[in-house]
Amino acid sequence: MKQFGKWLLIAVGVLILLIAGVSVAGLFLPEAHLASRTLKTKQTPEAIWEAVTNHAAEPEWRKDLKVVDHLPDRNGHPLWREVYPDGETLTLETVESDAPRRLVREIADEGGPFSGRWEFAITPDGSGSRLTITEVGRVPNPFFRFMSTYVIGHATYLEKYLTALAGKFGEQPRIE
Repeated sequence: MKQFGKWLLIAVGVLILLIAGVSVAGLFLPEAHLASRTLKTKQTPEAIWEAVTNHAAEPEWRKDLKVVDHLPDRNGHPLWREVYPDGETLTLETVESDAPRRLVREIADEGGPFSGRWEFAITPDGSGSRLTITEVGRVPNPFFRFMSTYVIGHATYLEKYLTALAGKFGEQPRIE
């Protein structure tokens, strides 16, 4: 039993040192980040616009979403709550909408581990179009900042979203 207690104490100590080390390393990373990915698709800008602005229907083609609820507007802007399979939620406000070219959704939750916005830019490209999503993010907590930079990756969710969107149209994702 004493041996188990000793190993448990060592494991807890290593875990504390690891968390402290990651947090200290995160202090040296910038709070703000910018990430961008582009999906080249055979779809028209109007078809892409319809898909990305029909937020309530996204759980039909995004496996990472359980439900999207439209909440009462805020300052005349549509407000949405995304509910994920693990029960976590994220509230988004559509702050800019210029069909079928530009859409901006901003995180409306305050005090969370991150904040920021996604800027959608849709441009014609031959017989199809290109959708570029740019994430302008801020991660104030040094531990989460380290994790989002080196473990998760700032562009991971952009790539997941664009891959799911390509799948909605039966296309293989061509992400740049």
